[in-house]
Amino acid sequence: MNDSATTTAETLRSALAGLLAGLPQKQATAAVERLISNYRGLTPTDTPVLRNRSDVAAYAAYRMPATFEAARSALDGLAEAAPDWSPASHVDVGGGTGSAAWAVDAIWGGPRETAVLDWADPALVLGKELAAASDSPALRAAEWRRTVIGAGMALPDADLVTVSYVLGELVPEARREVVAEAARAGQAVVVVEPGTPEGYLRIREARDQLIEAGLRVAAPCPHDGTCPIVVGRDWCHFSTRVSRSSLHRQVKGGSLPYEDEKFSYVAATRFPVEPAASRITRRPQIRKGLVLLELCGPESEGHTHVNVTKRHGDLYKAARDADWGQEWPPPQKEA
Repeated sequence: MNDSATTTAETLRSALAGLLAGLPQKQATAAVERLISNYRGLTPTDTPVLRNRSDVAAYAAYRMPATFEAARSALDGLAEAAPDWSPASHVDVGGGTGSAAWAVDAIWGGPRETAVLDWADPALVLGKELAAASDSPALRAAEWRRTVIGAGMALPDADLVTVSYVLGELVPEARREVVAEAARAGQAVVVVEPGTPEGYLRIREARDQLIEAGLRVAAPCPHDGTCPIVVGRDWCHFSTRVSRSSLHRQVKGGSLPYEDEKFSYVAATRFPVEPAASRITRRPQIRKGLVLLELCGPESEGHTHVNVTKRHGDLYKAARDADWGQEWPPPQKEA
């Protein structure tokens, strides 16, 4: 994580601190447990998941750091594929309390028109309150607009459209319409879902829709061809580390100060990009004198396993430092 992203993450954590003050622990825990079921995709619906201030406070304190980190990681994949591009406008579909808006600010910063659209007024109100605590002019000036997410939704044109942790809340027809409208409105579209088999299938479907709409895949895939993963045997997902809040520890009873958020994503654009040559799709396995890498490569190669040994010299050193989700081989550093 770069310095800007670190500062943004710290500011967000500070803004979330004390959010649950005055909310009874049992009420917060009950809200979190219901929200967990929704965000695992177990209860698709056509009504808002965040219903009141208690729901929103519990969601923001418990889930916002994780969805921020997942969105930031996905957007970083887009930024790597388009290093000279930055969005001057951003529309966040189903943005809730604004995780993706914060993530965009962490990656690109600078002036930007931001609109966060959601169908839950309490989420928008709290999101605006959190944004007011930011040092970012773009976040503080963001528009927070109540919008029904689903069939018939019309989005303003934007450089970047994000759809983060939303599709699992929708019935299939509404899901397809949201992705279609995002593809129409955005020069770049980033869709993020939980890193479950079901979340991956929603991303896979969205990826196909974006390609059919004329966009090209920027990340994580190295190509626009058919995904090489056999459905039912595996699923494409990645992981990012998240500092646990006190509510995390209360609900899960864990003692570790962190947890790993698993997520699936696709980023696609209407402008030229340089996707990764290959992508590391599982945590590298380090053995004595050997690193085992699982890769998604060019369409002609598909899903492969690579052994990197000491005989590979500098590449072996890079493999030992490599992480899940990174490009492989690592880009050459300029002299």
